[in-house]
Amino acid sequence: MKKLWVYETSIGPIGIAEDGKGITNTFIAEERTAKLMEEMVREKTHLIEKAVMQLEEYLAGVRREFDLPLHLQGTEFQKKVWQALCSIPYGETRSYQQIAAMVGNEKACRAVGMANNRNPVMILVPCHRVIGKNGKLVGYAGGLDMKEALLRLESENHG
Repeated sequence: MKKLWVYETSIGPIGIAEDGKGITNTFIAEERTAKLMEEMVREKTHLIEKAVMQLEEYLAGVRREFDLPLHLQGTEFQKKVWQALCSIPYGETRSYQQIAAMVGNEKACRAVGMANNRNPVMILVPCHRVIGKNGKLVGYAGGLDMKEALLRLESENHG
């Protein structure tokens, strides 16, 4: 059974869940995620507290990488995409097409977009670093304002 705790952060309430093997979910805790939250036990754990600490350090601009065990559920393709996302350096972006090439199929841009959309651990697996080929910000579970804020945070603290 997954354990969940919701924390108030500088970007709003974030739910963090783990299953004893690793972090399984990070998400904006709001009405549309209420069903997901109902399926979990409300309990603060050491791993969740460690994740919150690292997330707060990231949001304060002092952490660039996360050191947390993740236990992500998805298709093999989704897992390949999420792994590719983790290789995007802090403060940099890649296009959907570049990620598609990284996973071995340059024409899989839409599938990469869907895998991004299904990323269960926003910020920890940095799907916010993926942008359109033309440099435009497109799609983000937290909304484009949050995506822009995360990219700005990274660009200001990069270097």
